[in-house]
Amino acid sequence: MKQMDLFPEIAEEVTGTSTFGKNMNLPVHRWFRYSAGFSAEWAGSVIAKAASDGHTRVLDPFAGSGTTLLAAESLGVASMGVESHPFVSRVARAKLASRSDPAAYGSFARKVLAAAKRKSAGSEEYPDLLLKCFHPEVLVALDNLRLSFDELSDESPASELTWLTLVSVLRSCSHVGTAQWQYILPNKTKKNVLDPFDAFKQAVKLFQSDMIRRNELAGPSAKLLEGDARECAEVPDRFATLVITSPPYPNNYDYADATRLEMTFMREIAGWGDLQESVRKHLVRSCSQHVPEKAINLDKVLAEPELKPIRSEITEVCRALGEIRMTKGGKKTYHLMVATYFHDLARVWHALRRSCDSPSRVCFVIGDSAPYGIYVPVVEWMTSLAEAAGFKKDKFVKLRDRNIKWKNRKHRVPLCEGELWIAG
Repeated sequence: MKQMDLFPEIAEEVTGTSTFGKNMNLPVHRWFRYSAGFSAEWAGSVIAKAASDGHTRVLDPFAGSGTTLLAAESLGVASMGVESHPFVSRVARAKLASRSDPAAYGSFARKVLAAAKRKSAGSEEYPDLLLKCFHPEVLVALDNLRLSFDELSDESPASELTWLTLVSVLRSCSHVGTAQWQYILPNKTKKNVLDPFDAFKQAVKLFQSDMIRRNELAGPSAKLLEGDARECAEVPDRFATLVITSPPYPNNYDYADATRLEMTFMREIAGWGDLQESVRKHLVRSCSQHVPEKAINLDKVLAEPELKPIRSEITEVCRALGEIRMTKGGKKTYHLMVATYFHDLARVWHALRRSCDSPSRVCFVIGDSAPYGIYVPVVEWMTSLAEAAGFKKDKFVKLRDRNIKWKNRKHRVPLCEGELWIAG
């Protein structure tokens, strides 16, 4: 049997690049819904085509929860990923442990469940976020699972898979709105709420069935590096012949906040204020929360040599944003975000030039932006930065229009999303 025959869902050309939703029907990908993910089917189709043309090594500098790496493994293609969000990186590592022993995982997970069932209600005080998201008896049961896991944890693949099992069921056990984009909506309720022990048991069954399938795979295992895409420090020179990734969009989405519920529950943070030190400092600066006004010198950032190809254009946009923000109630630091975002992405392109072989191809799934209604030409600027780093533009494939349903929108600037293809 061919490697591709095990996963026919990624063997053919597909559409829907930027949609993670379909991944929830795919083995392993469905274990944890990451709001920044893109289509595993699409990534697989791109990798399969590249592999059919010759030897392929895949790199994803914004690996997220492992979509590209899992797709590469399914096709027997060597791959490497870099992820800077510590919690999401751990999710990806656990997913990549799906080719370990399913029986060992099942045994470990059942021990955790049995230990949790033996525990009585504790007297621990819980953070406000958890009290808003879970009924008291549900929270006690979930926390008994957490405490039992902590007691038995040994950092083995079975242990890490069990950690992800617990993380994966949290939102299904919450009676409040836990939106698809990961933010919490405590004022909204939902009808279908699972019992924690039942949800955990069901997840173990699902994980094991997916692992049995993944164990049929041959070929190299993906390598995940917890690091910074702006450096790709541990990626060997000239490693990649194909880069598939989706960097954060400059649209003020706080990727640190996206996993606040899970990180709070697992006691990795005490609250929203801890996200700056534990997560945000590691990330590409794509939202205003990353760039407090007193922490950034705009003139210094705009003078950085990496921004030379777009300096006049980005300076004009940042100045306009700096002026218009003073007329807005929130006075959000979009002017600083835009400057630091493109400086960060310029550094990513230089890191990729070192990490890519010649010839190579790079695909960035990106979208443009218009904070406070001022248009930021992301595709144009990203292309200029790539060319300055030593790449050449191939093409831009628009996938969909955004911000065209203008009811209740803050601005009416049409936006789009698509694939930026670059040749190396």
